[in-house]
Amino acid sequence: FLTLTAAFKANTWIAFGATTGVILSAGYALWLYRRVVFGDLVKESLKGISDMDVREKLLMTPLIIMTILLGIYPALILDLIGPSVNALLEQVHAAQGVVSDASSKVTH
Repeated sequence: FLTLTAAFKANTWIAFGATTGVILSAGYALWLYRRVVFGDLVKESLKGISDMDVREKLLMTPLIIMTILLGIYPALILDLIGPSVNALLEQVHAAQGVVSDASSKVTH
């Protein structure tokens, strides 16, 4: 969502294309999920595979919680990385200024 918001600020048509791609990808993912999870089991060798056991569920729980938490409240991470990103952007802008100053002094 943050990427699409920034794309919308930069160029509406790019944001429209990106949003269309996200919507089509989500639709395809849901269609594929339905086929995989609720489809018929055609191979006999796969019938012996069981669902997740307790250990696997315990390992997945923190990942699911963090995914939902960061999806709802991304400021947890964005506030931490904000100062570093701003410092990096200042360096990039300073370097671009040096390059543009040097290129304006070159005569052809």
